[in-house]
Amino acid sequence: METVHLLSLGCAKNTADSELMLGSLVRAGFEISSNPDEAQVLLVNTCAFIEPAKKESIDAILEAIESKKSGSVGKRLVVAGCLAQRYGAELGAQFPEVDIFVGTGNFLELPELLRRTERPEIRPIPYPGAAHLLPDAQMPRVRMGYPWSAYLKVSEGCDHRCAFCIIPRIRGRHESRPIEDVVEEAHRLAEGGVRELNLIAQDLTAYGRDLSPRSSLAGLLERLARIDGIRWIRLLYCYPNFISEQLLATIAGLERVVNYIDMPLQHADDGVLRAMRRERSTDALRKLLDRIRTAIPSVTLRTSFIVGFPGEDDRAFSRLVDFVREQRFDRMGAFVYSREENTAAHDLPDQVPGHIKRRRRAELMEMQAQISVEKNQDLVGREIEVLVEGAAAGRARRLRARNSGQAPEIDGITLLSGEAEPGEIVRARVERAMTYDLYGRIRDASAQS
Repeated sequence: METVHLLSLGCAKNTADSELMLGSLVRAGFEISSNPDEAQVLLVNTCAFIEPAKKESIDAILEAIESKKSGSVGKRLVVAGCLAQRYGAELGAQFPEVDIFVGTGNFLELPELLRRTERPEIRPIPYPGAAHLLPDAQMPRVRMGYPWSAYLKVSEGCDHRCAFCIIPRIRGRHESRPIEDVVEEAHRLAEGGVRELNLIAQDLTAYGRDLSPRSSLAGLLERLARIDGIRWIRLLYCYPNFISEQLLATIAGLERVVNYIDMPLQHADDGVLRAMRRERSTDALRKLLDRIRTAIPSVTLRTSFIVGFPGEDDRAFSRLVDFVREQRFDRMGAFVYSREENTAAHDLPDQVPGHIKRRRRAELMEMQAQISVEKNQDLVGREIEVLVEGAAAGRARRLRARNSGQAPEIDGITLLSGEAEPGEIVRARVERAMTYDLYGRIRDASAQS
């Protein structure tokens, strides 16, 4: 029986793919190892969204190659995911030490391909072009991370053609899972102890539009909110164009759907938005944000912006800064524009120098840090509901937790005094606020649920 060690890079959507890879391998008789030195198979699930992600993936492949060379005879290396899908042939020529490449559409073939590598001349390369594998509830899945929190992928691919984005060329067109299939998987997760569902997709708000009969994200939320055991349902990766009044009313009206919307806006200058091929003007974005806050007054809004897009001059960047100052987002990320081949923006004129892009990002994040600490300070003295994750690393007598406005991995945390078991949802009083994290004390252990 062979053992497999997995390194999963990139976003939560990649994590969901990694869990399916592990599920297929375990079903085929492989065992999972947390130690790469002891594993017979090294599996790297890569990301290729922007240049830093590609570099991280290449570095991980190089490290895995060294581990393979220093390991036992017969040790094998698999490279999977977006980088393999996008550059499979080139990677095959560059890294002959890699035994198997699988892309975003054929990674469930791994057990069969690993058996085939007993014949070294057969080294499959991903088929070219865009591809995705749409999950279904029958696929075995080995979950990573905390047992009470899960990512649930409800669709794959994207129909938008943003000028900066390579994802449609890797993952392909948008495709929704049937609503009954998503609900069935959610039931299984709840039966396994999951309390928090984080819904993910390349374009979450487009869910159901391609189904027959037609459905919607609002309809899916209504079904998921009926599942016993699920306490928090969170929306990640919402595209602004499809945030309807029905969806907002559903979020506001369902107790188990947390008031949290992750909605990347990318910029706030009309000229830059047009060049990005985004489908909203700055004025339309203001109106949308007003609608969201009116419908859900306690909403936590997370967004992200790209700085240094071709043609972004000082005036355009100033408009973005003013917009962020005006809107005071609860959570915000800023990314330096990455010039990706095979995207519409690659050959645009007026490319912004790297040092200017980095300076602009630093300025934007510095302003957001001040907004974040002020918003956190507003919570001091208030009681909030938190999901306990366990002992805080390096913090004696502190528990690590998250409130409903803190999504896993991308937002801050809440550090607690008091006693509670991992996976419990308890009430705590906020005592101190930092830039991104909160400190609190559990108010009543009997409040856990």
